[in-house]
Amino acid sequence: MAGAAVAGPDGGLRCPWALSTEDYVTYHDTEWGRPVHGDDALYERLCLEAFQSGLSWLTILRRREGFRAAFSGFEIAKVAAYGEADAERLMADPGIIRNRAKITATLANAKVLAGWGAGELDELIWSHAPEEPVPVPVSTTQVPAVTAESVALAKALKKAGIRFVGPTTAYALMQACGLVNDHLSTCVSRHP
Repeated sequence: MAGAAVAGPDGGLRCPWALSTEDYVTYHDTEWGRPVHGDDALYERLCLEAFQSGLSWLTILRRREGFRAAFSGFEIAKVAAYGEADAERLMADPGIIRNRAKITATLANAKVLAGWGAGELDELIWSHAPEEPVPVPVSTTQVPAVTAESVALAKALKKAGIRFVGPTTAYALMQACGLVNDHLSTCVSRHP
């Protein structure tokens, strides 16, 4: 079946996208689809998903430590204090994706989130997890790119002043942070 789980290096079946590099295998097996909580942790994922827009996730994954160093570990309060000199520093940093619109959005989003109470970002994002059980995909052809919940999450984030997040980015965030479990039915990571 097209898009079905494929045997990995250890013989265990995995989502086919996870097998092209060891980086993907590790990310798939230890992070993707596992619940993420905490405002700073979710801010990091939101930023990385925005930076990924139009690029391969592998590009972001391999630069994640560079992003963390450049953006003070994605601590919202620290990034919110960044000024124009920091924006220029980031534009010159070869360890990240040097896209002015994405950098500007990352800094602006931190300034917005710094005004929120503790746990508000976590609460907002997790309030958009599907209430009904979602059908378990058998192949990647059954995994959506956008859902009603991701459309609603993108709208809620935009209404709250968060930039550079659309329904597709919101759904990728939902997948990465465990709001949905899109591991295929026979994938070893479906029920870790």
